[in-house]
Amino acid sequence: MKKSMKKVLSLGLVCMMAVGALSGCGKKDSGNANQFLIGGLGPLTGAAASYGISVKQGAEIAVAEINEAGGVKVGDKTLELVLDFADDEASGETAASAYNSLMDKGIQALLGTVTSGAGLAIAEQTDADGIFQITPSGSAQGLTDYSNAYRLCFTDPLQGVTMAHYAVEDLGLTKIAVIYNNADEYSTGVMQAFVDEVGKIGGEIVANEAFVTDAVDFTTQLTKVKGTDAQVIFVPAYYQDAAYITTQASELGMTLPFLGSDGWDGVLAKVVDPKVLEGATFLSPFLATDENPAVQSFVKKYQEKYKAVPDQFAADGYDTIYVMKAALEKAGTTESADLIAAMTQIQVAGLTGDVTFTADGEPNKGAKFVEIKNGEYTAKIVE
Repeated sequence: MKKSMKKVLSLGLVCMMAVGALSGCGKKDSGNANQFLIGGLGPLTGAAASYGISVKQGAEIAVAEINEAGGVKVGDKTLELVLDFADDEASGETAASAYNSLMDKGIQALLGTVTSGAGLAIAEQTDADGIFQITPSGSAQGLTDYSNAYRLCFTDPLQGVTMAHYAVEDLGLTKIAVIYNNADEYSTGVMQAFVDEVGKIGGEIVANEAFVTDAVDFTTQLTKVKGTDAQVIFVPAYYQDAAYITTQASELGMTLPFLGSDGWDGVLAKVVDPKVLEGATFLSPFLATDENPAVQSFVKKYQEKYKAVPDQFAADGYDTIYVMKAALEKAGTTESADLIAAMTQIQVAGLTGDVTFTADGEPNKGAKFVEIKNGEYTAKIVE
């Protein structure tokens, strides 16, 4: 649920009792009246580092663009954006420590976290601090439970429901196997929504096999799936897991098509033979080959600066900065409470689609289907 009145009153009392010299409850002065300091949180090391690095780099391009264009007009001031991005290792414990360090530096808004588990670990604390927060890619439902938090990407339940309809109604596949990480909030969230929706629309889950974080051998799960009459395998997981699963399925002689969630973005770089991914389809809000001029401008800048093709996480980071810019302009102040209130009054034409926000912190935006063909990500049109 959203922040309760009891919490609001309790926090207010704490602030009133604080030493008068303090300028706010839980926050410090950013140190420069002509700058707006944005803290970033995401994995820059570890198994999920690709996601955090992409978000950071996409955000850096947006910050540079905005500052080069003259900054952000906020009331009667023009502010320069500054990004301080910290490594949370996709760990709740590390995220808590990194978040506290950023707050000590006086951040005025939080871009993050990138992954769901880390975000859930600090959600209550960010609410208590009253910091304006947008997760670019954390899709767990609970990340927007508090009124200070917004989300740019679509949620786990939305992904599950969307892929269920795609499998059963668009592809006509009613016998479906699922392989998911039962130790990961993201994977289990998408899985549960998918399984529930498949049952509602006439499909059947013929196998629902779990694995744990850092698993590398999926032979047991795949062998069980192979023994069913499954027509397709849905894997709501991150790209490294997807790479292992598709490669080992090929080694077992399995030819079933694969469906995935947005965590698959980047999977081509994780397989030795791209043929194991041929025909796989997953959800994504962004595709680097999109002919949209804004997308191509971003892709060019990203490739020039980082010598890599941007993925959806880079686009998420980029768009989140522009959402923050829009909120600052609409609010006319840098106060978190005003920025939070402004979020339902803005509309941003982003790389990941045009987006508005609900009072529950959720985005109104569409999703793209990406199909892997001939070793490349291609747009798949679904009527």
